[in-house]
Amino acid sequence: MLKEFREFAMKGNVVDMAVGIVIGAAFGAIVTSLVADLVMPLIGIITGGLDFSARYLLLKDGVPPGPYATPAVAKAAGAVTLNIGNFISLILNFIIVAFALFMVVKAMNSARRAPAAAPAAPPPTKEEVLLTEIRDLLRAAR
Repeated sequence: MLKEFREFAMKGNVVDMAVGIVIGAAFGAIVTSLVADLVMPLIGIITGGLDFSARYLLLKDGVPPGPYATPAVAKAAGAVTLNIGNFISLILNFIIVAFALFMVVKAMNSARRAPAAAPAAPPPTKEEVLLTEIRDLLRAAR
């Protein structure tokens, strides 16, 4: 059974999938940082200093009752909230990841479509060389 598992785990598709998952996780972390650290602050500046990460709707007060500075403080008090800012960040994450993957797939597809160089013509055979020499001698004799 161990031998069978080892053969399965070492198949090319399984290894490729594992590499893809690891790279995807790292890529996800980069995109999360891009959205949280670069895009959202710029959107906050455009919207007049609005901090999306602290945007939420309070559905039910906790103990002690609100107002709460952040969704984390509201959650700690036992309040029920709709975390709109977090949702917007996740939508932006998805859009950026989808666009980046689209660009990667587009680049790979265009690389596949690139015409391959035409194979070099094979050298002439001995018969062809000999026939060419005879033809040239006949032309020169005229």
